[in-house]
Amino acid sequence: MTLLETRALTARYGDFQALFGVDIALQAGQTVAIIGANGAGKTTLMRSIAGVLRNAPEQVLFEGRSVGALPADEITALGIAMVPEGRRLFPSLSVEENLLIGAYGRKVQGHWGLEAVYGLFPILRERRLNPGTALSGGQQQMVAIGRALMSNPRVLLCDEISLGLAPVVIRDIYAALPRIKEAGASVVLVEQDIGQAMKVSDHVYCMMEGRVTLSGSPASLSRAAIHDAYFGAHA
Repeated sequence: MTLLETRALTARYGDFQALFGVDIALQAGQTVAIIGANGAGKTTLMRSIAGVLRNAPEQVLFEGRSVGALPADEITALGIAMVPEGRRLFPSLSVEENLLIGAYGRKVQGHWGLEAVYGLFPILRERRLNPGTALSGGQQQMVAIGRALMSNPRVLLCDEISLGLAPVVIRDIYAALPRIKEAGASVVLVEQDIGQAMKVSDHVYCMMEGRVTLSGSPASLSRAAIHDAYFGAHA
């Protein structure tokens, strides 16, 4: 079943056009990776899906419903949660308070609550009373993921969750993905690390300058084709 899709999605920041007719699809139970260099439009795509940027209604569909014009709070209530680039924790709140905020936007029964998040990332239980921003970068990323999970989303959008983190921390964060999927979330993952993206995804879309330049299963995409789609054929 197609859970989420964009159809000829365009996006602008004022006079600047950032996306040009982007088509992607996420099937229930899948992990889809979006790869591409800085400025390719990956974060704009995630912000459009999440309702941070508003679009024409029919350009984003969730479970067959046109949702492109809905604001972010209504998108969250439908079951789409985003882990934003840069984590965006509330500095005045503790780890536990940051997590609890994630549950406010969507009142549904599901797998994820504080105990389940602490089971996924045990270090957060130890640090639950600390200010969220007093943690290491990797622990802050765990809080950001946990906060998104607290809404028990059907779709989890992860924007650059490995950016700036040590390899051992990235490994721990990606080790949580199978458990997140087992609990019922399908995942869209923006990732600059091509190898990491290929390892964990069922389908990959490569973007360049606001357009999809390549898509397919990881096994079907050659290194040369990815290079050309990522950097341009003459790079």
